[in-house]
Amino acid sequence: MHRVAALGAIGVLTATGLVTMSGTANAASTLGAAAAEKGRYFGTAVAANRLSEPDYVATLNREFNSVTPENEMKWDALEPSRNSFNYANADRIVSHARSQNMMVRGHTLVWHSQLPSWVGGLDANNLRSAMNNHINQVMGHYRGQIHSWDVVNEAFQDGSSGARRSSPFQDRLGNGFIEEAFRTARAADPNAKLCYNDYNTDGINAKSNAVYNMVRDFKQRGVPIDCVGFQSHFNSQSPVPSDYQQNLQRFADLGVDVQITELDIEGSGTAQADNYRRVVNACLAVSRCTGITVWGVTDKYSWRASGTPLLFDGNYNKKPAYDAVLAALGGTPGGGNPGTGACSVTYQETNRWGDRFNGQVTVRAGSSAIRSWTVTVTVNSVQDISATWNGTPSWDSSGNVMTMRPNGNGSLAAGASTSFGFTVMANGDWSTPRLGSCVATT
Repeated sequence: MHRVAALGAIGVLTATGLVTMSGTANAASTLGAAAAEKGRYFGTAVAANRLSEPDYVATLNREFNSVTPENEMKWDALEPSRNSFNYANADRIVSHARSQNMMVRGHTLVWHSQLPSWVGGLDANNLRSAMNNHINQVMGHYRGQIHSWDVVNEAFQDGSSGARRSSPFQDRLGNGFIEEAFRTARAADPNAKLCYNDYNTDGINAKSNAVYNMVRDFKQRGVPIDCVGFQSHFNSQSPVPSDYQQNLQRFADLGVDVQITELDIEGSGTAQADNYRRVVNACLAVSRCTGITVWGVTDKYSWRASGTPLLFDGNYNKKPAYDAVLAALGGTPGGGNPGTGACSVTYQETNRWGDRFNGQVTVRAGSSAIRSWTVTVTVNSVQDISATWNGTPSWDSSGNVMTMRPNGNGSLAAGASTSFGFTVMANGDWSTPRLGSCVATT
């Protein structure tokens, strides 16, 4: 971990090198904006009870242009007792998203898990009626507000059989329940995209083959299906498959959109960043891959929190994976039009000794004044930041990414600048630190 003793302001050091790292003027500097320039969305799962946390909301609003309710649209949340609906928490997410001009993915209408107990006790006729009523009521409530619905979720077994998963729907209604759910959904909201969503289908395997065959059959027979969601939960035991892009492409070739719906990748540092980059590049290479959703804003609220699988650490600092994703999308950290609330950053090495060097980052406001700013600085894993000055630092979980904030008043007049510095113990690696986004507050 890179921990330092913060030092007081020191005198100007003799410059031994200068590296400019400000963004390209017209490059997008957030995930959602960069994805939009590629004709795609970049979204996140959202929990309603986090919308009162300022840092959560600030990160959500700044970075993402699509949201998926994490649990608030599942059956047990919306219809805890038969034909008695509670939309309050889901409405809160939808209202927030629409106020920020974000798309909303509906998740999920028919799923074997998170069912209220009353559903499991129904006979076939009552279950069919309840399923169709649930779809009609929920989609009717949100008609015209949801971009894509996960109509049926996780209906196939893991393993080599390619069989359907045992569930109240499968066991009592048979294979036809999926088709019936999609036909009901189309009538309930003809303008929403209708998706099938599943996990462990990211590569070509028995499970994804079974889903592929179902989608192909649906398309041939005119069953309404518009998209297939790939959850893409990865870790060292279940890595990004080598045929990931090929698999996305073969589904797209059936005439459906493909969406990466619940992306998270356990790990840290360069390895995690490289895996995120692979996923984004695969989506960009498939013209019908319309967007990516990461399953959460920050590591601290992830369902896999111990694996630190998301793009922001528990303090909302951008991780190396964030920079990798933004770069893959064609964005530039600190980029964007230097208008209201914009800032840019430059780096220069100011001195070097036999085992360390000093760096200085200059932060400059755009054409309008700003109240504060944050800048990320990433060093390689063997390097260590041993001291900082003229700012307040914090680190991500890897210890390699430092987020610097003003030490006191961070306001800058239009065009004005300030600087902060740090010492890097090289440990044999003299690579130049990488600047991330300069984020201004107006």
